[in-house]
Amino acid sequence: MTGHHWGYGEDNGPSAWHKDYPIAEGNCQSPIDIVPAEAVFDARLSPISLSYNNCTSLNISNNGHSVVVEFVDTDERSVIRGGPLENMYRLKQFHFHWGGKGCSGSEHTVGGKTYVSELHLVHWNAIKYKSFGEAAVAPDGLAVLGIFLETGDEHRALHQITDALYMVRFKGSVVDFKGFNPKCLLPNSLEYWTYPGSLTTPPLYESVTWIVLKEPIYVSEKQMGKFRTLQFNGEEEEDRKRMENNFRPPQPLKGRTVRASFK
Repeated sequence: MTGHHWGYGEDNGPSAWHKDYPIAEGNCQSPIDIVPAEAVFDARLSPISLSYNNCTSLNISNNGHSVVVEFVDTDERSVIRGGPLENMYRLKQFHFHWGGKGCSGSEHTVGGKTYVSELHLVHWNAIKYKSFGEAAVAPDGLAVLGIFLETGDEHRALHQITDALYMVRFKGSVVDFKGFNPKCLLPNSLEYWTYPGSLTTPPLYESVTWIVLKEPIYVSEKQMGKFRTLQFNGEEEEDRKRMENNFRPPQPLKGRTVRASFK
């Protein structure tokens, strides 16, 4: 794997990541298969509270692995708190994972069921750490809110994103994307499962408190198709590869407990 970067291909995909990132075989890796019958209801888990009212999106970009929307994270204008979290965590970015046409592409699964796509809202512990980078290596550094996407009717709010994708078709492209509030991407119910885990892309740091929502949001097949017009490659590269199947499969639970906020 030396000489070329990690990715989702046959030779550099998830099954090869451990060569450059041995933590890939660690004890707290993500994603996992969430087995509802084995999740433990914890009455002490409070509801999660999202304060995204003043949130300020900056740009949308193609980083060669996904499409990412970045936010101003210099103050507490958009935070998540409550649930398993000891304090508030600031929103840094969100991104998606998806599959090929007609295929599922979620990272987490629920009792073996896969979803079409998964949205990750990435937050960091700015109360304890000075920067995102510092938080990313700390056990209580990050909190990621995972939301499943299921095919159905089109999602009105998601159009703002899917309509911008043509501008970031190639790896390395970044365009302004101001005024987007991710609150519109949340399902009605914020019931969740939570467990200690990791980033699902290299460097795979085991620094994430995962909060995975039980209720999916619905998107149309046409909207998902727009994600598949993105490319893994840069514009100058001859080797064109459609961005799809950019997900890591579930990893062994290795004795961790998944807690549920609901019975």
